[in-house]
Amino acid sequence: MVHNGGVHRWFFNTAQWNPSEHEFSFLLSVLPQHEQSAITRFLRLDDRKRALISRLLQYGLVHQVLGIPFEDIIINRTLEGKPYLENIVIDSELPNFNFNVSHHGDYVAIASDSIHIVGVDIVSHVIPERETTLEHVQNFSSYFTSLEWGKIMEAEISDEILVELYRYWCLKEAFIKAIGAGLGYDLERLEFHHTNWTDIYCLIDGHKSEEWQFWLSELGEGHWVSVARGHPRFAVKNYWKTLHSAEVEESAYHSNVQMPTNFIPQTIEQLLPVSLRESYRILSNKIT
Repeated sequence: MVHNGGVHRWFFNTAQWNPSEHEFSFLLSVLPQHEQSAITRFLRLDDRKRALISRLLQYGLVHQVLGIPFEDIIINRTLEGKPYLENIVIDSELPNFNFNVSHHGDYVAIASDSIHIVGVDIVSHVIPERETTLEHVQNFSSYFTSLEWGKIMEAEISDEILVELYRYWCLKEAFIKAIGAGLGYDLERLEFHHTNWTDIYCLIDGHKSEEWQFWLSELGEGHWVSVARGHPRFAVKNYWKTLHSAEVEESAYHSNVQMPTNFIPQTIEQLLPVSLRESYRILSNKIT
């Protein structure tokens, strides 16, 4: 098992992975039937690749951290779509082991934690094709406070406006995903402050929260990834009920405040159980 306090940051570049039909089928077969169906419902290969890697990151992480065999892992989702481990092995060192996954553009990423609730979001720098940059950006205006909107619009060129927009959006989405909220959450309740996109903090309903930490970094060219981690008491009801130690004592919560590691690239082999790696290498012609 790879314990590491249950705190992990992994990513995979799907644009650099071109599996054969047999390779893809093999990887599908290591997952439960309901996960296979969720992946194959997508028509486009790129969407299927992202969906498959998303599942492999989740199952691979749970297997490596908790030692649960792939076939025994049960991952469900709340009504709002937050993934959680149904059959978690309660560990005194990992009382609230939880994870979150995101994909956009070329990348899929996963973040996990042991006490804090955690959210991750990836945003790809998408340049609008059927409207101007300003028209595109204006579609998001209702989601930002006047201060954030001013920061976005003060950029001098269109590309910089998009960059600022995507950075703020990435942070807000990571928070929403951390608490397990759905689409109905009012994003204007959040106002992010930063110093050159470091030392990031958030005002929630106008009040600075000391119980949240945020990170934002570039994940390959034209992609940003953000992580939000906070106290379990912020989790929405349906997600809160899935946590085994939602009422974390303050001493335990603050003693676990540790900087997350950088996002670490993963290979397919690394995500598979050791017992399946040789079979995969043979299938994908990786034995030299």
